[in-house]
Amino acid sequence: MLAKAKECWDQEQEEREAEKSRYLSERVPKLETRGLSLSALQDLCRELHSKAQTVDEERYDIEAKCAQNTREIKNLKLTVLDQCGKFKRPTLRRVRVSADAMLRALLGSKHNVSMDLRANLKSVKKEDSEKAAPVEVGDWRKNVEAMSGMEGRKKMFDAAKTPAPQ
Repeated sequence: MLAKAKECWDQEQEEREAEKSRYLSERVPKLETRGLSLSALQDLCRELHSKAQTVDEERYDIEAKCAQNTREIKNLKLTVLDQCGKFKRPTLRRVRVSADAMLRALLGSKHNVSMDLRANLKSVKKEDSEKAAPVEVGDWRKNVEAMSGMEGRKKMFDAAKTPAPQ
């Protein structure tokens, strides 16, 4: 198969070369410079120079158009990708996984030790916190009677004025 492909490739190359030489023989005539005077050679040089200049201008124009087309194609591809690429993000759901299952997923099936995260937690008794601050229950009416009238307000004012003992 490779030999057949190489033969086809060589044949295509020969055909291209033949087509190129035929095209150039049609478009570019052979130059006859023998027997021409100096002024005729100068005119021929000027003519060839003007033809080369027009061909160079055409080449520059074609390159500019090609670059512009390439930029337009690139921009169109980007717009197509932008329009097709928009999608909604799915809402993530909470998955409840135990610590053992997480370790099995991370470490593989080698994980055999069960890990109880609640075993090492400190236990707190509610009774201790309630006993620490005993609240005195008194008669609220005595406090209200003591603070009523001008005497009670004077006591509050004096208490606020005097600095606390250190």
